[in-house]
Amino acid sequence: MAFLLAIIFSIAACSEKQPPPPAAVPVLVAEVKTQTVPVEIRNIGNVEAYATVSIKSRLAGQLVRVNFKEGQDVKEGELLFVIDPRPHEAALKTVEANLEKDKALAGKAQSDLKRYAEMVRKQFVSQQDYDQAKATAESLAAVVNADQVAVQNARLNLSYCYIKAPISGRTGNLLANQGNMIKENADTAMLVINQIQPIYVTFAVPEKNLPTLKKFMAQEKIKVEAVIPTDPQHPEAGVLSFINNAVDLTTGTIQCKATYDNADKKLWPGLFVNVVVKLTEEPNVILAPSQAIQSGQEGQFVWLVKPDLTVETRPVETERNLNGDVVVKQGLAAGDRVVIDGQIRLVKGAKVEIKSGL
Repeated sequence: MAFLLAIIFSIAACSEKQPPPPAAVPVLVAEVKTQTVPVEIRNIGNVEAYATVSIKSRLAGQLVRVNFKEGQDVKEGELLFVIDPRPHEAALKTVEANLEKDKALAGKAQSDLKRYAEMVRKQFVSQQDYDQAKATAESLAAVVNADQVAVQNARLNLSYCYIKAPISGRTGNLLANQGNMIKENADTAMLVINQIQPIYVTFAVPEKNLPTLKKFMAQEKIKVEAVIPTDPQHPEAGVLSFINNAVDLTTGTIQCKATYDNADKKLWPGLFVNVVVKLTEEPNVILAPSQAIQSGQEGQFVWLVKPDLTVETRPVETERNLNGDVVVKQGLAAGDRVVIDGQIRLVKGAKVEIKSGL
């Protein structure tokens, strides 16, 4: 009887099915690598003219000639406008005539003074007559000096009729047309010229980066790339040329400027660009794909694939993003394999199946 019961229990135990092992989770993985990477500061910048000049007339008159077309490149010293010079030419001739007249009178007074000096020595004239001749000569000499100043001033006013470009640059809208009456130092400029070769890009960096910028700027020129959003493959190369003398208290940033030759005139005042400040290079940096970095209650972590194709979580400390990768400061080593897709189905110790695509 006991033997029969043992047989029955044995048959019942064999009839129970064992649960199948859990299926492997399909995932995509990537290998952690080491690489020499640039140390950079990235921000948004704004292109700014190297110099901006508003052209105004120094005297009133009618505008008789415009010597350029708006939007044209002009060189320093090139003639831009002509204010009617005829009134100032006439004024110049008048003061030149006065100068010649007074020079003649002063010359005669000097001759008279020499004669009076001889006659007073021989007592042919009184000392009073001599003193009067001397005073007349000195007075006319002073008049000649005043006339010379008037001539210089008239010539200066005449030169103001010919308005020339004070800098080389690009002209903007023409705000005064030929035939208009122009006021002296009017509120509205006749023209604005922007110098765009070279040109500035202004940008702000967090105040925490100021010591690093000053350190590298003292050692060598800091390269700054300006990336135009519509042409990211061809960045413009420039150098950091200016750090402001105060931190903006409202934003906690400090303004900087980089200078560019702008030979192709790709940078234009008012254009927004992506700025990349290249400080130095850092060797043997641990890089992991940004898709591998997960966030949990205890901070950032990755799913690490072990040699037996099981997974575990590994806490990591990251530093910055770099072209789709993340610089890992602590937690990973070169050669580690991390999951970059399929993490949602993973649990600690789960078996995985590495796929080439999901």
